[in-house]
Amino acid sequence: MRRKLEFSCMICPRSSQLEPSRITRWRVALLTCLSLIVNPARAGTVPGSDPVYSDEKMQEELVEWLEEQEYWRRNNGRDHVVFAGDPNALYRVLDRVKNAVLLLSDFGRVRSDQGSLIKDVIVPYSHRINVYNGDIGVEERKTLLFFMGNRYRKDGGKIRDLLFQMLEKEEDVVIRHGTQSRENRRTATRGMHTSKFCLNPAGDTPSACRLFDSIVSLCVPLIVSDSIELPFEDVIDYRKIAIFVDTESSLKPGYLVRMLRAVSTEKILEYQKQMREVKRYFVYSDSNGTVNEIWREVAQKLPLIQLMINRDKRLVKKDSTEPDCSCLCTNQSAHITSL
Repeated sequence: MRRKLEFSCMICPRSSQLEPSRITRWRVALLTCLSLIVNPARAGTVPGSDPVYSDEKMQEELVEWLEEQEYWRRNNGRDHVVFAGDPNALYRVLDRVKNAVLLLSDFGRVRSDQGSLIKDVIVPYSHRINVYNGDIGVEERKTLLFFMGNRYRKDGGKIRDLLFQMLEKEEDVVIRHGTQSRENRRTATRGMHTSKFCLNPAGDTPSACRLFDSIVSLCVPLIVSDSIELPFEDVIDYRKIAIFVDTESSLKPGYLVRMLRAVSTEKILEYQKQMREVKRYFVYSDSNGTVNEIWREVAQKLPLIQLMINRDKRLVKKDSTEPDCSCLCTNQSAHITSL
């Protein structure tokens, strides 16, 4: 009963609502970072007691609550917006909310019948280090290439260990193993603010907050992640603020360092200037930043949402193994090396 009361708080007081018939989209308020920062079943403080928090239980109860709501049932959730930024968010119930517009960090743990660029929005991670507010320039950026993070990851992130082996002895390259801590965050801030380029390899999923840390640090991102998706690509040309290298090329001995040393100072300044122009897009606290851009992209989905709502109402319901065209497979991206 307590959980039901908590979810009921997601409905605004009647006095502050528009007429439901006039609402074009509904936001499902959910603190999905709990999927990352809280263990799925943290032990209670008293031996034998129930867990303090179960993320899986929260997911199940949320969806049960949603499915009881008139406005979710009205259009089968298609006019709802669900924030699922953490890769683990809603993993247990994603099939039950996949009709909604999902706000995702990438498609690394999302099947092609659950999410796509057609109906969903790629959102940036919140940057974790301080924004660099100095001038553009390379005089104070003595390090060629910087990386600090977990060396050992799963799946596509296995490339990190290979890159460590290749780069850790290179001159002017700082590459360190480090997990999240206050001291490591300070070290990463100093490193990014004093480096020309910042390495952004794939991790357990194609993207990571490090990319957005790099951008707000004016440290040119060197992206080695063949399946990465990027936020707000309709207004940002990432080739102007980052260098993309395919995985195969990045593992050729000496390739990355030779390529970076060949980038002129003028080109680095151009990258920095462009990053300074777009960094507001990656700052959630900026009144003209991330949140505005997310809702702008959601608004662009409205014609498609209405199309699918109307289509659902006239289709004959039947079981089928054929793909549903409402969720087109677009999460098979790859990039080529670019400068």
